[in-house]
Amino acid sequence: MGKTLKIISLTSYSLIFLMGQMIGLPFIFWLIFTSFEFGNSDQIFAIFGLIGVILNFTKHSKSRLGKILSFVLMLTPIARRMTEIPIEKFNYLAFQIPLLLFVITYLIYILKQNENKKTVHNTV
Repeated sequence: MGKTLKIISLTSYSLIFLMGQMIGLPFIFWLIFTSFEFGNSDQIFAIFGLIGVILNFTKHSKSRLGKILSFVLMLTPIARRMTEIPIEKFNYLAFQIPLLLFVITYLIYILKQNENKKTVHNTV
């Protein structure tokens, strides 16, 4: 169940679309292109987002702290875009549905107890 939640959340994160003047661009491509665009104020936030995605594939993603850190890093470029561009520009389903799906599934992934940890109940 944990791997499924992680796959759904990362897929939905990748499928967030940012609408441009001509076409929409998947958010993961925006992160990659912007992280190599030197002199852009969004570059550090794009790097944070990529670090958050990469952190999901390391051993740190198994701990709750690692999951939370990854989630925060992945949300920073989205929050940055939503604060620098008028909120009305994000009123389309190709942005809202994947973002909502990402947030919900990743929060469940964070809160869900690890499968390999077993809880021990004391019986009296």
